[in-house]
Amino acid sequence: MDFSLGEELEAVRDLAREIFTDRATPERLREVETSQARVDEALWADLAAAGLLGALLPERDGGAGLGMAGLCVLLEEQGRRVAPVPLWPALTGALAVAAYGTGRQRADLLPSLADGGGRMTLALEEFGPADPRAPRTTAVADGPHWRLTGAKAVVPAPSGARHVLVTATTQAGPGLFLVAQDAPGVSWDHAETTSHDLSAHLTLDGAAGDPVGTPGDGGVARLVRDASVALAAVQLGVAEGALRHAADHLRERHQFGRPLATFQAVQHQLADCYIDVEAMRVTLWQAVDALTEPSGDLSGTPAGPASADRAALVAKWWATEGGLNTVHRVQHLHGGIGVDTDYPVHRHFLWGKQISTTLGGAGADLERLGALLTSAAVAS
Repeated sequence: MDFSLGEELEAVRDLAREIFTDRATPERLREVETSQARVDEALWADLAAAGLLGALLPERDGGAGLGMAGLCVLLEEQGRRVAPVPLWPALTGALAVAAYGTGRQRADLLPSLADGGGRMTLALEEFGPADPRAPRTTAVADGPHWRLTGAKAVVPAPSGARHVLVTATTQAGPGLFLVAQDAPGVSWDHAETTSHDLSAHLTLDGAAGDPVGTPGDGGVARLVRDASVALAAVQLGVAEGALRHAADHLRERHQFGRPLATFQAVQHQLADCYIDVEAMRVTLWQAVDALTEPSGDLSGTPAGPASADRAALVAKWWATEGGLNTVHRVQHLHGGIGVDTDYPVHRHFLWGKQISTTLGGAGADLERLGALLTSAAVAS
């Protein structure tokens, strides 16, 4: 299977790396972390001006059609620099609207996302051990409208989001609904996350929702699958960035007249990190391939849902387990410097910790994967 990126994706990677390296400096990160919204709006505008946001959209919506492959390349570069912009929720939601939305919805939402003027966020998680594919939030038809009732937990980056893409259960099955951020019946309870981002708990009390696609059409499962792969891409970048910090630190720091990097125990820790990072990379791109076309060219029509679900869960488990292990080891290898907030590696630890619990931890991923494999075995 060929996981090479190709010229278009390499161009996205190189441009994104240049922008994140120039803009997401430690000084700028400290400034954003103490701001009210915790989002670097200037960096968001730079990404839009460079065409990186719109390039992911289908050609019919004015994009370059890079889809999930382009998104994962962009997210990996973001993770390397732990840049505080809400790429994964906004762009994963945009791809869902592009896939299932009406012409009016696409025209209303996607151009403003591409030019940086507007964005959305996702409301996928709920309180308690809930499967995000089977939301407890409900949606009931009310004439030409739908009314949503329920609570959503840890909605990422609500500041600046004009709409929320909410998952809710109907009589026909789970569905996707667009809800205006300030609509009647919508209330927010803001909360800080482990990674210093601002999230919010969302309460819906008969709030009006505009359906994206048809309830029960598989849109919720696809969105959760895409979000899982997007998170795996961010976590891969976070782990790579953390490992680079460790390599630089251990090469420069000396003990007993030798660089710390030459000590065997240290080398074993770095080797374990490297193995985890490479496993994360392989499973991520296997999942991206399964979400597009089995031939391995990272473009084309979606693969079967069971194959895509399996690959996405494997990638998310490796990101959750391997990513968390990597940032833990890296912080340990830095000694006391690892917990010093004046040294940048602590951000990679906090991001890795936050991502490892989003949409469920490693145990939840294994449980879902086991259920999927069992059901496939029974069916055969």
